[in-house]
Amino acid sequence: MRACKYIGIGMLILMFFAGSANAAADKKEFIAKTDTDGVQRVEVLAGSYFFDPNYIVVKVNVPVEMKITMESGMIPHDIELKAPDAGMDLKMDLSSSTPQVMRFTPTKTGEFTFYCTKKLLFFESHKDKGMVGTLEVRD
Repeated sequence: MRACKYIGIGMLILMFFAGSANAAADKKEFIAKTDTDGVQRVEVLAGSYFFDPNYIVVKVNVPVEMKITMESGMIPHDIELKAPDAGMDLKMDLSSSTPQVMRFTPTKTGEFTFYCTKKLLFFESHKDKGMVGTLEVRD
């Protein structure tokens, strides 16, 4: 009887992690529009191992303002977008619940990865847990 109890608990844990992995893989796309002031604005929600949207499309050589709001919680997060050859070499701490704004102008087309660099000792990085997204820069 005791073995059945532990098997049942183990199955519940496996189902939880399998569901979390699928949730992280869902693509939520946002295509930025250029405002009247010539700036593309994007609002991103960051939370426990996710960015929403996690696929953002912007135009090359047009300024971008990415406003990032952090969900309340105890786990510290950040965001990094490293593509210096494309005019984007950014890293910002997201520990505050106050929205943060990243400003940049992409100078090259392509797909660029943004992600959380945080990692607890002996655990998967936040990026590996699904806190990753793509910035697609188009003509």
